[in-house]
Amino acid sequence: MPELPHVDPDDPIAEHRTTWLRLIGDDAPVAGLLQRHREKHRRYHTLEHVLSVLRHVHELADSEPVGDIGAVVAAAWFHDAIYEPQSPANERASARLARRELTKLGWSTDRADGVGTMIEGTAAHLDPPDVDSAVLFDADLSILGAAPPAYETYVTQVRAEYSHVDDDTWRTGRADVLQSFLERTAIYATRTGAARWETAARDNLAAELDQF
Repeated sequence: MPELPHVDPDDPIAEHRTTWLRLIGDDAPVAGLLQRHREKHRRYHTLEHVLSVLRHVHELADSEPVGDIGAVVAAAWFHDAIYEPQSPANERASARLARRELTKLGWSTDRADGVGTMIEGTAAHLDPPDVDSAVLFDADLSILGAAPPAYETYVTQVRAEYSHVDDDTWRTGRADVLQSFLERTAIYATRTGAARWETAARDNLAAELDQF
C-alpha cells in the first residue's frame, strides 16, 4: 500500500481525512466540503452532522456486510453538501456534485453513480436497495434514536433552518413527517441500527408529535 500524504495531527478532522485518503483518494474536495458545511444558514446540517454520520457508518459497517465502504463514506461526506432549506432538490444537487468530484478523482462512472444513487435515496430513507445504502440511511437517521436532550437539540436546530416557515405551517409539515416515520414497519433498515435506535426513535418521535 502506498504511503499516505501527511495529515496535520492538529486538524480536528484528521482521522476522517486519513480515512478519505485511504478509501476515496486525493482529498482535494475536502476543503470545499468543509466550507459548504460551515455555511451560516446551517444549524443542524453542519460539519458536526457529517462527522456523526461518518462515525455511525463505520460503527454499522463493523457488523453489517458492506460491499464498498469507500462508496458509503463518500456518500456520507457528500449527502448534504448542497443544503438550502427552501429547495426540494438538495439531494439531487448533492448527488451531482458527488458524481462530478469523484469522477475527477478517477472513480469509474458506475462507482460514482452508485454514490449518487445512495445520496438521492436520503431524500426519503425508504427501501434501500442494498446493505451499503441501508448503512448510509441508518447512520443519517441515527439522531432520531438519540437521547432525548440530543433529540430536542436536533429539533430546535432544524426548526431554525426553517425559520422562513411560519409556526402553523411548520407544525403541520413536521407532524406529517413524524407520523410518516411512526407508520413505517421499521425506521431502520439494518439489524444493528434497529437494535440500537428503533425503540428510542419511536419514543422521541411520538413525544414530539404529542406536543402538536
